[in-house]
Amino acid sequence: MDDLQAFLRVARQLSFTRAAADIGVTPSALSHTIKALEEKLGYRVLTRTTRSVALTEEGETLFNAIGPLYEQIYYELEKMSALQGKPAGTIRLTCSDDVVEYLIRPVLTQFLETYPDIQIEISIDYGFTDIVRERIDAGIRLGESVDKDMIAVRISPDWRLSAVATPAYFLRNPVPKIPQDLIQHNCINIRHSASSGIYAWEFEKGDHHFTVKTTGQFTANSTIHQLNAALDGIGIAYLPDYMVEPHLTNGVLMQVLTDWSPTFQGFHLYYPHRRQGSPAFMAFVEALRYRGK
Repeated sequence: MDDLQAFLRVARQLSFTRAAADIGVTPSALSHTIKALEEKLGYRVLTRTTRSVALTEEGETLFNAIGPLYEQIYYELEKMSALQGKPAGTIRLTCSDDVVEYLIRPVLTQFLETYPDIQIEISIDYGFTDIVRERIDAGIRLGESVDKDMIAVRISPDWRLSAVATPAYFLRNPVPKIPQDLIQHNCINIRHSASSGIYAWEFEKGDHHFTVKTTGQFTANSTIHQLNAALDGIGIAYLPDYMVEPHLTNGVLMQVLTDWSPTFQGFHLYYPHRRQGSPAFMAFVEALRYRGK
């Protein structure tokens, strides 16, 4: 059983180094464990090279067969802990860093003080992580981006994108009147993952929807770094209103093209049906749930 759990950890991480760190053993010891398991089973479950680890066909079948069973054991143990009146366990979450600042951080201290036996583990990711395969309990996305087979709970109001820069930047450069004027500006862009293209800025006015491919000297994969670049006067950034509102209020940033900014459906916490059985997880859901003004 211990060997199978070790296999599941390596299969999820596809890395002996990371899996060994999670378990608390050396990579060589973990490698010996997997080899011993393969000898017992009579077939290889992993293909190893000096640079990568991959599941064999048999390994993929084994992973899909026993992974959900171990998950069920894990959640049943959580429910047993709750019978003692103390929700307990680790909640693993994936989301972007600006969402942590906007939605998680404001409730985190009170939540952890209320539930001292619950641990929160957050993985920062701007991509579309497979939370089931990665054994992550929940993710946070815009409501329109959540897969239909997931449970989704709204945790924020709708929000708009805002094109902003410092007043000093606009003293040096003309204020854009229409989105197409941005082509002449130093725009601060975002690339959500190494394999994706640079985000094309979305605009709308009435029934007119279109994108503008902006260029500039600085691109990041985090809206927080985009905001910092705008605050430093590098150029124009296109950011969620909840991030820039304080800086607009104190005059550090100036908003342009306000009539063209689209509105997006608010953030939702999404998770598979099996997580409904965990009192610890459901307490976290209730702490984040958006209840309107």
